Amino acid sequence: MEVISDVHVEEVRVVQLFQDVFSSEIPGFPPVREMEFFIELHLGTGPISESPYRMAPAELTELKS
Repeated sequence: MEVISDVHVEEVRVVQLFQDVFSSEIPGFPPVREMEFFIELHLGTGPISESPYRMAPAELTELKS
């Protein structure tokens, strides 16, 4: 991942497009952290397709339809 430290917040395209959403008092980008968050992906795996809790049969058929 490329880190660009000399870019000002005002130069970011999303900030320019949505100026009404972003505060004009944004001091800048957050400091670069030593560890970035990432999720390790493995080839051939997919999302888990399980209901988080048991459902009554009527609820399950309604959810599937």
